[in-house]
Amino acid sequence: MKLRRIIGIFSLVVITAGSIYGYILYRNIFAANTKFNDDQIAVYIPTGASFEDVQKLVAPFIEDMERFNMVAEKKEYPQNIKAGKTIIKNGMNSNDIINALRVPVPVKIAFNNQERLQDAMGRIAQQIEPDSVALLRAFTDTKFLEDNGLTEANVLSICIPNSYEFYWNTTPNKVRDKMVSEYRKFWTPEREAKAKALGLTPLQVTALASIVHKETVKPDERPKVAGVYLNRLNKGMKLQADPTVIYSKKLVDGDFKQVIKRVLNAYLPIDSPYNTYRYDGLPPGPIVTPDVTAIDAVLNPEKHNYLYFCASVTNFGYHEFAVTEAQHSVNSAKYHAWVDKMGIKK
Repeated sequence: MKLRRIIGIFSLVVITAGSIYGYILYRNIFAANTKFNDDQIAVYIPTGASFEDVQKLVAPFIEDMERFNMVAEKKEYPQNIKAGKTIIKNGMNSNDIINALRVPVPVKIAFNNQERLQDAMGRIAQQIEPDSVALLRAFTDTKFLEDNGLTEANVLSICIPNSYEFYWNTTPNKVRDKMVSEYRKFWTPEREAKAKALGLTPLQVTALASIVHKETVKPDERPKVAGVYLNRLNKGMKLQADPTVIYSKKLVDGDFKQVIKRVLNAYLPIDSPYNTYRYDGLPPGPIVTPDVTAIDAVLNPEKHNYLYFCASVTNFGYHEFAVTEAQHSVNSAKYHAWVDKMGIKK
């Protein structure tokens, strides 16, 4: 009887211990192990990160690091760290967190209204791991430019504003190569045919579209503005586009942060290949990343005889168009009088 009692007690102890161990194991692996209020948070694991680096990055969001560490070790995560963006959802357990860390998710990058290549690269660098210097080096690589018929002046043309998907730790060359691939897809045979009919290359279309983009924020007016510039090109007239003067002044001053609201006569002689008041034809490259509406406006211009336009003082945001210089002078006088009245000096 005593032996049976001892065996019974021993069995109960074993079962109890096993249950406790099982509960602890279950809790360590499957119980929620987060401590933040948002629905989810993003953690970015840099290239070459150690397990200690990962621990520091996730610690602010993990309730019990001992549980996290135990599961990480069991799943051999410290030996298989993946760089990239990880999404940790509120209420995830340690097992889910480790699984998420092992399968990084892509990020979507976007940019628009970038005046220079270095500006575009800086904007992209804010959204992925490579810095702007590395990106700039990739986009201005001599062989890359030669292979794609590009120059440092017009390579910004391949950066068509859109939403692009990359892994956060993607390489600069992969960013560049995807941009040029998407650029080629954008230039469909139909778009290329329209450019050819205008006597322009896709790169020239982009340069002109950048001016149209800067001239008006109204998509419905862009085909009309494009028509003016195409009329001037066809007549051998200088474009005399104010945005190119502003760009030239910023370029000469080395200050692209300055805000220029008024083009002064003193700016017109600035010696820059981008200054279309001084030089014939199109600038050597875009003065901004034009959006698709501006590019398609150039490819589908409004047919008219206008050669001039200036900002309207009665229909703000739009422009007044003119066929003759005399008509333009009247419109221009109204605009300059309004600018003077508003006290806009530069």
